[in-house]
Amino acid sequence: MTRRQAREQAFILLFEKSFNNESTIDELLELALELGMYEYDDFSNKLIHTTCNNLESIDEYISKNSKGWKINRISKVSLAIIRLALAEILYFDDIPDGVTINEAVELAKKYSIPEDTSFVNGILGTVVRAK
Repeated sequence: MTRRQAREQAFILLFEKSFNNESTIDELLELALELGMYEYDDFSNKLIHTTCNNLESIDEYISKNSKGWKINRISKVSLAIIRLALAEILYFDDIPDGVTINEAVELAKKYSIPEDTSFVNGILGTVVRAK
């Protein structure tokens, strides 16, 4: 599995989590595995767990860098993409920030509307420049 595919899997699972707060991410992961909707991958697993374990800190970055937007106003698709990308930027030192931003923009192009693509790019770019 490529890293792009692993990121997409992690995005889909995190997006699902945004609708299902009663279940833990491990419960959702197990269900997705059982249903054949998730293929186990070390990178994807690490990305989703890192994101969920650091969600409060990641959301602080989003709040601080999304001028005029509160987190609850950001689309669930964009929010899931931004959270995953920020987890990579903040906690995965071996991945260049530019690669992470590009991958996040590609996910936004595939799953969201054009305006969200610019929004995702803008927030991630702001965080990286401030880093």
